Amino acid sequence: MLVFLLVLVVVLALLGGVHWYVWKRLVRDVTAAGGTARRLGTAAAFVLPVLALAALTSGRAGAPFWLQQVVAWPGFLWLALLLYVTLALVVGEAVRPLLRRWLERRDAGATASGDGRDGTAAATEPTDSGHSGSRAGTPAGGPVATAGGGASTPAGDLLTEVDAEPSPTGPEDGAETHRGTDEAGATGPAGATAVSRRLFVSRVVGGAAAAAAVGTVGYGTYGVLRGPRVKRVTVPLAKVPRAVHGYRIAVVSDIHLGPILGRAHSQRIVDTINATQPDLIAIVGDLVDGTVENLGPAAEPLAQLRARHGSFFVTGNHEYFSGADAWVDHVRELGLRPLRNERVEIAAGFDLAGVDDIAGESEGQGPDFAAALGDRDRAKAAVLLAHQPIVIHDAVRHGVDLQLSGHTHGGQLWPGNYLADLANPTVAGLERYGDTQLFVSRGAGAWGPPVRVGAPSDITLVELASK
Repeated sequence: MLVFLLVLVVVLALLGGVHWYVWKRLVRDVTAAGGTARRLGTAAAFVLPVLALAALTSGRAGAPFWLQQVVAWPGFLWLALLLYVTLALVVGEAVRPLLRRWLERRDAGATASGDGRDGTAAATEPTDSGHSGSRAGTPAGGPVATAGGGASTPAGDLLTEVDAEPSPTGPEDGAETHRGTDEAGATGPAGATAVSRRLFVSRVVGGAAAAAAVGTVGYGTYGVLRGPRVKRVTVPLAKVPRAVHGYRIAVVSDIHLGPILGRAHSQRIVDTINATQPDLIAIVGDLVDGTVENLGPAAEPLAQLRARHGSFFVTGNHEYFSGADAWVDHVRELGLRPLRNERVEIAAGFDLAGVDDIAGESEGQGPDFAAALGDRDRAKAAVLLAHQPIVIHDAVRHGVDLQLSGHTHGGQLWPGNYLADLANPTVAGLERYGDTQLFVSRGAGAWGPPVRVGAPSDITLVELASK
């Protein structure tokens, strides 16, 4: 319990720090104190994390399903936006000094060019009181007299509107202004130009970061809502007979029906699978994020799945957050066959086994490889359905030829693939462990944010090949 509380405190502190940083860069640094934009941005900085927290916890807390749906879209999308706007702003920190330096050189060059236009270094011009004032004391970035007696702005039009803006922040900007004052302590044009230059840079970098984040999340959301694409993988197995050569198994994992992805999502998946005309369908866990009562209608299209040797299902860790036994009964009613630490002989000539997810151990269930694979004829090929790739070492010990898994989502949101790689032997694709091959699907849905970046959703048609 103490460890959990410590982790919770660290996570909340991290989220709080990230939100403060984003507010500072996207609100405080680019808006005027007391203005409408500042107030609205600050309000959003408080409301959005509350919605995100509600989206993450409402399901586990047993909130009404309609409330889960209300908070899910804005809360989860904000988490994805937060990730990518933070990454973009961090990159922008390296751009800021370069852009500011370029503006300073540009201003200095324009000032030098203006000073040489009339051929004199100290021409006088009328002042408001009618006396003559010397241009020799005009600081860099200030007005420069032209030959016609008018004034031009050396920095050009780029900063004209920004110069007129009030200082967006407090003490930090005041310090910047103080550095531009003259010896008498009065704020001079150089100080105003420095403040406006920083404001301009903040708006350029902040706007670019926001645009990059929105574009990335928008495209990633489109990829999920469009539905998974079909991948094809050929897996040679030494033990399968020639009659099995070309046998097609449609592998789908991590559908994650829930408050966001519902019946239309499952219908797209069913239509895509049926279009491949597989010999066998394997759903390898994390079908749902919610109860049968709330999501039963969303799962109904699974009854339309068609394959010559049937459709099979094993539990994932999210089933144990959602009532695993109830879901096992429900998918059986829909025509799927659950494999709970058991195996069946496929008429084509190999064994198909399935084990419960390791999350079931908290409920006295979990995988039982001896029950699923013991006392079998090892001269025949064995294909194992197991949600998490991490059980591959048990599969190797029990002589499995091919393990089909999901769970990782391929990382789902880059750079999450690097974190997933730390916790899983294989994040996505086909790899060999001794005499056992492991295939890991990226999954057909998404958990949390309905967004995928760098890990497109898929349904994989695994084709067995005889050696």
